[in-house]
Amino acid sequence: MTSVNITTEKNTVTVNGETSVVTVATQGPQGAAGTAIDLDNAVNNSLLYFHSASGTVKADNTTTTLTLVDGGNF
Repeated sequence: MTSVNITTEKNTVTVNGETSVVTVATQGPQGAAGTAIDLDNAVNNSLLYFHSASGTVKADNTTTTLTLVDGGNF
């Protein structure tokens, strides 16, 4: 088995007598995850609404422009 001896000095690394400059970059924060949108049951004239139990924005056949008011049109 080959052994590797590493020594560091600021941004240089020496491996078995060979010195190289090394730059290390790390991925930054990704930000907020956002809110999922569920359109699986969307129909014509569906309205978007937030469904707190699932934490999603939904559009389905129970909340449409025709059902927004009792028997009326939007």
